[in-house]
Amino acid sequence: MDTFVELLGAGVLDLGTALFLVLVAGFTSFLTAAVGIGGGVLLLALMASVMPIQALIPVHGLVQVGSNGSRTWMTRQHIDWAMVKFFLLGALGGAICASFIVVQLPLELIQFSVALFILYLVWGPKPSKHEVSAKGRVAAGAVTTLISMFVGATGPLVAGYVHRQTYEKFAATATFACCMTFQHLLKMLVFSFVGFAFWQWLPLVVAMVLAGFVGTWLGLKLLNRIPAQHFKKLFRLLITVLALRLLWQAATAYLG
Repeated sequence: MDTFVELLGAGVLDLGTALFLVLVAGFTSFLTAAVGIGGGVLLLALMASVMPIQALIPVHGLVQVGSNGSRTWMTRQHIDWAMVKFFLLGALGGAICASFIVVQLPLELIQFSVALFILYLVWGPKPSKHEVSAKGRVAAGAVTTLISMFVGATGPLVAGYVHRQTYEKFAATATFACCMTFQHLLKMLVFSFVGFAFWQWLPLVVAMVLAGFVGTWLGLKLLNRIPAQHFKKLFRLLITVLALRLLWQAATAYLG
C-alpha cells in the first residue's frame, strides 16, 4: 500500500491530490462519453487548481490520449475515417508550426477567439448538408492543434466543428474522440521535443487513464439510452455554456 501511495503521488503531488485527480478523470470521461463533450475542459480546470502550471497542459494532454483513445476503440465502428484522415493531415501541420513557436499568445485573446468561433459554429447559419471540403477538414485540424498547445483543451472547438456534420450520436462521439486522440498524441510529441519530462508523471497518468476507461464505459452505456433529439439538445447546450465560460474568463482577465 505504501508503495502504491508513493507511486501515485509520483513525488510531485500528495496522495489526497492524486486521488482527487484520479476520481475527476473518471467522472469527466463519463461526462464526455455520455453527453459528447465537456469532460476535457472540466478536467483541465480542475487540474489547474491543484497542480504545477508548467505541467498542466502536457499532463492533461497525456491523460486525454488515454481517455479519448479508449472511447475511440469502443466506438471504432462508427468513426468517419474520411473526416479523420484530413483532420490528421492538418493536425500534423499545426503541430509542426507549434514546435517552432516560443512566444505564448495571451490566454485571454485565445479564449475570446475560440469562444466566438464555437458560438458561430453551433448557432450561426448552417451550410448545406454536403460533405465539408477536404480543405476545410485540413484547416480544422491545423488550427485546433496549434491552439491546443497553448490552451490545452480544444475539445469544444473540435466538437463544434464535428457537430456541423450530419452525424447520428454515436458517429459524432466516435469521430470526435478519434480526432482528439490524434491531436493529443501530436501534442505529446511536441512537448517531448521541447524537453518536458513525462516519466515522473506516468504513475499518476496511468491511474487517471484507467479511471477514465471505466468512466468511458459507463458513459457509453448511458449514451445508448439517450434519444437522439435529447443528445443534440444537451450537446448544443453544453457547448454554448463552455463557450460563454471562456468569454467570461477572457473578459475578466482583460479587465482585471
